[in-house]
Amino acid sequence: MEQLYGTGVALITPFDKDGALDLEALKRVVKHSIEGGVDYLVIMGTTAESATLTKEEKKKVVETAIHENNGRLPLVIGIGGNNTREVEEELRRTNLDPFEAVLSVSPYYNKPTQEGIYQHYKVLSAASSKPLILYNVPGRTGSNILPSTVVRIAESCPNVIGIKEACGNIEQIKQLIREVPEGFYVISGDDITALPTVVEGGIGVISVLGQGMPAEMSGLIRYGLNGEFDKAFQLHNALTPGMTLIFEEGNPAGIKAIFESLGISTARVRLPLVEASPELKSKISAFVQSFAIPI
Repeated sequence: MEQLYGTGVALITPFDKDGALDLEALKRVVKHSIEGGVDYLVIMGTTAESATLTKEEKKKVVETAIHENNGRLPLVIGIGGNNTREVEEELRRTNLDPFEAVLSVSPYYNKPTQEGIYQHYKVLSAASSKPLILYNVPGRTGSNILPSTVVRIAESCPNVIGIKEACGNIEQIKQLIREVPEGFYVISGDDITALPTVVEGGIGVISVLGQGMPAEMSGLIRYGLNGEFDKAFQLHNALTPGMTLIFEEGNPAGIKAIFESLGISTARVRLPLVEASPELKSKISAFVQSFAIPI
C-alpha cells in the first residue's frame, strides 16, 4: 500500500475561543498540510483530542476533513480504545469507504498482557473491512506491544498491514523492522525517531509537527527514503528543537501553538489538557518564524 509511504499527519481538532468546534479552521489546517506536500492525512487520531469529542462532533470533524480533502490525498481514520467490544462495534458501523486504512491504538489503562493485546487485535481484524495499522505508544497506554507480538499479529491477521511505532526505543524499532514479515510496514509515530526509523527500513512517519511545518517534515522524510542522508540529517537536526518544543507541555498543546502563530487556528484545547503557556508559545513562534533551512 504505497499510499502510506512518506509523511502522514495526525490532524488536530481546532476549537474557537469558547471551546466549540471550529470547522473553518479545520479546513485551513487540511489545506495547509496538503499544500505543504504531505502524503496522507490521519483523521481522528489521539492528536485530534478524540477522547474529549462527542459522537456528533467526531462525525462533523470527519465529514469536514473528507470534504476539504476532496480526494486529493489518501485518508486514514483512527478507531481504537480500551473496550474491545465497543471498538469492534464502531468498526462494523462506520462507513470506511473513504479511507485507505484504520489506525487503532493499543488498549490503554487496562494494561493487557501480550496475549490480551494479541486477542484484542484479532477481534478488530475480523471486524474491519479495511486494512488495520497497529499503534504502539507505551507512554500513553501503559503497555508496550513487543516485536514478537507484532509478528504474531501480522502472521495471523492478514489485514493488519503495519504499525505506527511510538515506543521511543530505537533498539526495539530496529528489532521490529528485522523481524516483521516482508511487506509489513513500520511507520514512525514519533517525529524525533522518524528519520532513524526510515534509515533502518521504515516507510515514513505519522507526524504531529508535519501538519504545522509540512514542507519541512515532508522534505526530511523524502530525503531519508531517497537515501539522501546528508540533506535528511541536516533537516532533522534543524527541526529537532521544534519536535521537542511541541511536546514540552503535552500534545496537542504545542502543535496548536504553532497554528496560532501562523494565524490558522486558536491554541485552545479541552480539559483536562490546557493551552500552552505564554512562554512556550513565544519559543514555538520564534522557532517557526526563524526556520530557514532550504528544502
